[in-house]
Amino acid sequence: MSLNALWTATAGLKATQAAINVVSQNVANSGTAGYVRRTLDTVSTGPGNSGVAVGAVTRSFDAAALRQLRLETAGAAYTATRADITSQIDKLYGTPGSATSLDGTLNTFTESLQELSASPNSAAARTTVLSNASALAGQINDAAANVQNLRSGVESQLGTDTAAANSQLQNIATLNSKIQAAGDDTTRADLQDQRDQAINTLSSYMDISTVDQRDGTVTVLTGSGVTLVDRGSAASLNFDGRGILDASSAYSPDASKRTVGTVTATTPGGAKIDLGAPGALRSGSLAAGFELRDTTLPQAQRQLDDLASGLASALTDKTVTGTVAGGAATTDLSGIQAGNSLTIPVTFADGSVRNVTLVASNKATAAVDPALTNDSSSFAQTFDISGGPSTYAGKIQDALTALGANARAKGYPNVPALSATGSGASVTITGSGGTTVTGASATITTPTSATDFASSYPKLPLFTDGASKLYTGSLDGSAQITGLAQRITVNAALLNNPTPLTASAANDSTPSGTRPQAIVNALTTAAHTFSSSSGIGGVSAPYTTSVAGFARDIISAQGAASTTASTLDSTQKVALSTAQSRFSSGAGVNIDEEMSNLIALQTAYGANARVLTAARDMLNQLLQI
Repeated sequence: MSLNALWTATAGLKATQAAINVVSQNVANSGTAGYVRRTLDTVSTGPGNSGVAVGAVTRSFDAAALRQLRLETAGAAYTATRADITSQIDKLYGTPGSATSLDGTLNTFTESLQELSASPNSAAARTTVLSNASALAGQINDAAANVQNLRSGVESQLGTDTAAANSQLQNIATLNSKIQAAGDDTTRADLQDQRDQAINTLSSYMDISTVDQRDGTVTVLTGSGVTLVDRGSAASLNFDGRGILDASSAYSPDASKRTVGTVTATTPGGAKIDLGAPGALRSGSLAAGFELRDTTLPQAQRQLDDLASGLASALTDKTVTGTVAGGAATTDLSGIQAGNSLTIPVTFADGSVRNVTLVASNKATAAVDPALTNDSSSFAQTFDISGGPSTYAGKIQDALTALGANARAKGYPNVPALSATGSGASVTITGSGGTTVTGASATITTPTSATDFASSYPKLPLFTDGASKLYTGSLDGSAQITGLAQRITVNAALLNNPTPLTASAANDSTPSGTRPQAIVNALTTAAHTFSSSSGIGGVSAPYTTSVAGFARDIISAQGAASTTASTLDSTQKVALSTAQSRFSSGAGVNIDEEMSNLIALQTAYGANARVLTAARDMLNQLLQI
């Protein structure tokens, strides 16, 4: 037996002993969270591969499965957050069709009006109508207040999640540095386990990707490409929360206009990146929080604001349809008030159709956010009515000129070319340069104040903005529709004197069922146009239905949204479970497999030991000769 055999057997014993130690470690940590199964690489040494040496201890896992696990973790956090909040929104409106639901309370109100119409002399019936109207307004108030409470809660949770994500980033950077400095494979593997756990936890807050570096560190990036960790350096995350939010609180890329919090990532070099901007984060609880706070909940608020607006304006507004002749539309704007609007549908040379919305104001012309009008895709501008009817045509021309300039500055392919002429309150809009006017209609609030119960009979300002402010949709100052759901109430003047509810005519207070029935018709059968910004009936065009129908549509839309969110969450949970199982099958410790490996190693150890025993016996024999 050569000395090479002795050397080989000795090396084999050492390698086998090291492998047995790795197997023992795997078995001991089979129940440890985040532990990844270890394997020992061996390498051939000596002439003719006659020996063996211990290589590196490596972690055994499927890198693709790990990437998928992180992707599904982010998705599950996103869907769970959305499902929770949408479920709470749905509960705000009650069970559809029940007496206490939003549509049920509205039905109770209209039924009491019908009873008053049949018994106009009944003081008790008038009191019941006002009580039911107050209950309806109160339910809308409460629902809107709860929507803002949910927004404030999401704002708070965004701060909590940002702090937790920031902690994980710092942890990952620290572990990167420790891994670089690790002196042995076992310590390095333990640190890599800890780092993977930190990255997995981070993925529940935001969508991330990682890039392995040659020195053993990883670079962590957001799904949109923002570098969060590079070796031992990490960006710091800060959330400038605003506490209690209201209906006017909104995100803006301009920090001076932003009234909600955002996540700012500050890189080690001092650069600041707004992760709250649309598209910066695409999944995880932070992305869901921003979407809920800035889109889902504001839309729920807008739906309630539109319902409140419909309740008020359906009982006070009239629609004036313009006459079209020779490519021009003429509309009588007599009685128009700040907030009332003139809508002009136009057709461009390429056949595309778009609305031009002009909103009356007591101030100089200004651009209008189309989302504040019934058509969020329209060209919108205010026009000044403070000078009286004789100035309407000139002020509308000023508005049309400014509107065209604004549209060209924004790069719209089609810009309306319109001109206004007229005498007194009668205004004619004419198109030119490929713009064809196809109609015109104005919405005009007919009562002149919250206490005007006669001049526009049977119109009645039953619901007001606060106790005594007429609702007209004014944009002077802040938009009157914003937060109206929190402020709508029954006209205080009617609560003090309900007689106008059953007045027979403008100047006749003799009880009659005419006005109560007119109110019922205005709420249950008359068509009313609601903003496309509410998302009801689509977001590309205004939606027309009755006020009662709109209330039912809100409940239906929120119920469908909640069901969809819950279904997506359930599906995502299955995907996450599948990803966890796939990763665990490759990275987890299988006791049966480890025991089988241990038996093989014991056999190998015994074989190598047998070689040494034989060599010892031969040497003893030689020494005895």
